[in-house]
This record gives sequence, C-alpha cells and structure tokens, in this order.
Amino acid sequence: MNQEPPVAITLPVPDAEGIYTFPDDLVRAHQEWTDHLVGRHRAHDHRTIELMAPHDGHPYFIERRLPAGRPVLAIEPHHDDFALSASGTFLAHPRPLTVATVFTRSTSVHPALENAYTTEAAVSDLRDREGAAALAPLAATRVLLDHKDADPPYQPYSQDRLERITSELREVVDAHPDAELLAPAAVTRHPDHLLVHEAAVRLGCRWFWEDLAFWSTYALAGCDQHLFRARTGPALIPELVDISDVILDKATVLRMHGSQMYPARKMYRPIRHAWTTAADLLSGTGTYAERFYRTESP
Repeated sequence: MNQEPPVAITLPVPDAEGIYTFPDDLVRAHQEWTDHLVGRHRAHDHRTIELMAPHDGHPYFIERRLPAGRPVLAIEPHHDDFALSASGTFLAHPRPLTVATVFTRSTSVHPALENAYTTEAAVSDLRDREGAAALAPLAATRVLLDHKDADPPYQPYSQDRLERITSELREVVDAHPDAELLAPAAVTRHPDHLLVHEAAVRLGCRWFWEDLAFWSTYALAGCDQHLFRARTGPALIPELVDISDVILDKATVLRMHGSQMYPARKMYRPIRHAWTTAADLLSGTGTYAERFYRTESP
C-alpha cells in the first residue's frame, strides 16, 4: 500500500544550480513528512512505526508495509545494497521479502567514526544493525552469510570463493523454492558486486537492480558504463519503477542504512540519481524512479 505525502509537502527536485540546494530541500521535506507521521503515531495509528538510527539513536517514523504477492529473495553483497538500490520499489509495491547478505564482516566505516568503531567486530555490528533497521518497515527476513568484504586496493575475486559462495547461496535458494530471485546487476566493477552477480546468474536469477552503493565512485565513469555494456550486451533489458510516492520514506530507509554518514546530506545521492532516472519513465509523470534489468525471454 502506497502512503502518499500530504499535499502540503512539496517533493524536492534538484535545482538549476545542480547539487547545491537540493539536499537541504530534501531534508526539509523529509522533516515535514516525519512530523506528519509523528502525529499519526501519537494518534495511535498502529501502521506507523518508530525506527532508531543505529549510530546516534535518532528516532524516525515510517509506515510498516503489508507484503502481498509472490515472495522475493534478494541477494545483496553488503548490508546497504538492497536499501540503496531497490527499497523504493518495495516500499511502493511490498512483497514478502527475504534478503540474503553475503559480505557481513567489514572494517569499512566512515572516516569520521574510525575512532569510535576500531575493530572488525564493532564495524560489522554497526552495519548489521543498520541493515536490520533499513529492512524493518518491509517486514523482511534476513539471512547472513558471514563473509568478509573486499579490502582496497581491489583485486579480482577468486574462482574458489565464487564456488563457495554460490554453494552457500544455493542452499538459501533451495529453502525458498517459490521466491523470485533479485540481485545486483554489477554496474560497478567492485569485486563483491561482480561475484554476487555471477553467483546469482548461476542460480538462475533473471531480475537485477542497478547498483547504487558505488555509483558516485565508479559507475558514473564512461569506462565503467562501457564495461557494463560490454559484459552484458543485449542480455539485460532495463525497466523503471516509479517511486515518487514513497521517496520520502526511502529517505528514512537511507537514514537507517547510513546512520554513520557524516554529514547526513551525503546519503542523498541515490535520491538525486532517482530523479535523473525518472526522466526515462515512459509515462513522463514520475519525479523519481529506480532502474532494474531483466534478462531476455527465451
């Protein structure tokens, strides 16, 4: 069920100057939407739930979704990948969801917090709590595979590791025989994304999201776009999902996954990208969209 922002809240769009005022406009619109949900929560609307940002404990509110339809098994490389790339679609069209996260151990934390999270266990715990909070509104089940993510400078993944992870994921897939598989398209050249994409293809996955976790680092580069097209050719057909009605709820999800981000405005790049993506919607009426890919029909 979609919960549209009230008419009084104007959805922000990037301005003529580019990146300079859009994050502030989005923060203001998101705060207005949060205030509206706080009022509903205080009026004992039990569909509205409270979320706590894992790093700083700041409260946010969002409407819990009621999943329906065919189950989905989403396979993500890291705790943030589904939230960044596909959560808007599932906020707008909730389905029974299981998210399998492959690389759940990490030492990667925002530089501003390196003194607060000094060990792999501490970083991994924070990212685990961020992942759980981001998926809470979708009533998702989580499966954690307990692999360590790649450390820079990045190197190609080994075939042995691919085989091992594919085998582990096959057990997860076999436990969800009715689920539709969803995985990253691996638009970027990050080895964790490439490995999970290849494993998902081997498992019969035919539906992929456009990776946004490293979009600003890798995928904007012309060489990465060329490599993606060269690797996939005509095999992946793009499709867009309008997420305009839930974009402020996606901002809340991003606050959960990115509770460590500093300053907070840095976490809004995926929403700016969703505005750019919406330009390709055939309807021409959407303001924000997420891009997916499907393989060609036989």
